[in-house]
Amino acid sequence: MTGTGARTVLADGFERVPPALRRALEGVDAAGRTWRPGPRANTLAWLVWHTARVQDAQVAPLAGVEQVWTADGWAARLALPFAADATGYGQSPADVARVDADPALLLGYLDATTAQTLAYLERIDDDDLGTVVDEDRDPPVTLGVRLVSVLADCLEHTGQAAYLRGLLDAR
Repeated sequence: MTGTGARTVLADGFERVPPALRRALEGVDAAGRTWRPGPRANTLAWLVWHTARVQDAQVAPLAGVEQVWTADGWAARLALPFAADATGYGQSPADVARVDADPALLLGYLDATTAQTLAYLERIDDDDLGTVVDEDRDPPVTLGVRLVSVLADCLEHTGQAAYLRGLLDAR
């Protein structure tokens, strides 16, 4: 990581997600991608997909671009049984169980989403991070707060995937 600006730190954080999720999926077969330690738990496949979808769905509007999910055909390639605007938020355990895809596709989508996020971060200045992007909240949400929120969500799910991989390996 070079530089010390907030934008540089955010980029570093987003860049850490794909390698960690790659490690979580490495060598896991379809049964492992959809294994759950309990009936309400998330799966590795769902966690990778949801992590990418949350980032894509929240950063693309900030950047003023279409989500890579639809713009680059990832929705069609992954062919999940949900509406195109589904992100995984609020999905039932039954919905979670329906998510599986080839790891190369899941990670390809994550990589494309991360690339779009990093390209957006290159276009903004640290001063832009104070811009209010959501006045419907109290207090209003700034760009910096929204990006940190998205990154925190991505990192939480990445940690969950790493933990789940550990459980999978131990069983």
